[in-house]
Amino acid sequence: MEETSTMPDSAVPGPAPAVPPTPPVPLAALLAREDLGLRQIAGPQDSATVIHWAHTSEMADPYPYLLGGELLLTAGVHVPEAAGSGTYFDDYVSRIVEAGGAALGFGVAPVHDTVPRALVVACDDYGLPLVEVPPRTTFSGVARAVWQLMAQARHTELRRVTEAQQSLAAAAARPDPVPSVLRQLAQRVGGRAALYAPDGGEVASAGRMPTAGAGARGEVSGALAGLVAVVRPATGNGSGAGTGDVSAGSGAGTGKGPGGGGPTPSSASDTAAGVHLAAYALGTGQGFVLGVAAPRRDPGDHTIASVGAVLLSLLTGEHQSSTGAARSSALVRLLLGAAPEEVAPLLGGGERWVVVHARPDGPAPDAVTASALGAALGSALVDVDGDVVRVLVPAGRRELTVQPGWTCGVSAPVGPHEWAPADTQAGRALSRARATRARLVRHGEHQGLADLVPPTEAAAHARTVLAPITANPALTETLRTWLSLHGSWDRTAVALSVHRNTVRQRITRCATLLSTDLDDPDVRMELWFALRHA
Repeated sequence: MEETSTMPDSAVPGPAPAVPPTPPVPLAALLAREDLGLRQIAGPQDSATVIHWAHTSEMADPYPYLLGGELLLTAGVHVPEAAGSGTYFDDYVSRIVEAGGAALGFGVAPVHDTVPRALVVACDDYGLPLVEVPPRTTFSGVARAVWQLMAQARHTELRRVTEAQQSLAAAAARPDPVPSVLRQLAQRVGGRAALYAPDGGEVASAGRMPTAGAGARGEVSGALAGLVAVVRPATGNGSGAGTGDVSAGSGAGTGKGPGGGGPTPSSASDTAAGVHLAAYALGTGQGFVLGVAAPRRDPGDHTIASVGAVLLSLLTGEHQSSTGAARSSALVRLLLGAAPEEVAPLLGGGERWVVVHARPDGPAPDAVTASALGAALGSALVDVDGDVVRVLVPAGRRELTVQPGWTCGVSAPVGPHEWAPADTQAGRALSRARATRARLVRHGEHQGLADLVPPTEAAAHARTVLAPITANPALTETLRTWLSLHGSWDRTAVALSVHRNTVRQRITRCATLLSTDLDDPDVRMELWFALRHA
């Protein structure tokens, strides 16, 4: 059936669309199929010519129906009788080339006994490969052959990518993971792979630059360094590796990246001296970039390089960065006896900190869940302690808000020398939050009557009052929780995760050891004062 068009003949479409996202098929592979009997009779015979589709059209102007990269098949039904003496074939071929068609297939019989000579000349003039389709070969047979070759290409590409993923993962598990991943990646693309530091310097590399001559190597190296600068975030906040792609021709680096005024891509590609270049920003937040140079761009290369970028992102993560090194240094200094206030600056915080205790609504937290909570709170100083996550957060970094799916207790802002008491405050605040079914409870910061007593005197009084039960932490904590919940047996049991009878027994035991009446409000007030300063 002949195609119809609602577009006026004089209409001029916009820029030619990109080729379909399908694996390309070499035209030479289609010509090699003996069952088809195809023969190229005009146009350049280039082994690099590929087709992405096979499309049949008998329109005099097929431009509106082409995506680009097709093998256009026609039997010449649209050709007028006097076409050979005018500019018909020149106009026809020029429109195919303008639309991005890869090749033209002309079916011999039943309309034409031979391929029109003027069409052969036009294809030679415009550089469009012209293929003669013999009478015994149907257009549907040609299209099916293209589909088969595409399926084979896709299978080969997937197998190559799968094998590369396995080898890159194995390399990442070696004792020298970063050099091993770079070596494996360079081997897979047949070129060179390099890791660049945030300052633009080359950290490690593997493979050889796929070019001959020192001058060409210098040109390619400079172009790759420029491409790396394009994808490196200006602020050092790396985006996810391989999540985007900015392809460009020569001079891809202009107008992008640091100071370029445009958005920073996570990956970009370019070509220099016939060498294909690509750069990938690693998702470490530290500005590391992977650069790859290959002699050609094969199907699957981008996927393979993206896998390498993801692995390198993990290997050059925060524990390898300057921030991670500072935290490690802080830990070592604490273990060797340094005071908390001495190591606090290494942790990236200010003079005041808060401790957050958080418990998830669902299963017990794992390292990934805890890290996600820490990121939401603005701190990587996270510890998983059973079913509770503890986070040390700089007080001035951001306002702590309710975190969906978590119940949180927050300490008062303290200096580094008070981290331990703040940890206790956060734990008590979490217990109160769970008992009162609140999402977030903060330790009180307001001034009260008890704050008028000097801390040393208050602590001495507390030790005296609570001496009979101090040796039993369970009694002390039960009394504290029970008093904070106004003597509620059920809510105290929930907060302490014990049975309500256990709470009754412990409170009775406290009353006995303290030789006091816990129903007396004055007694409760004095005990609460003592517990606050114990």
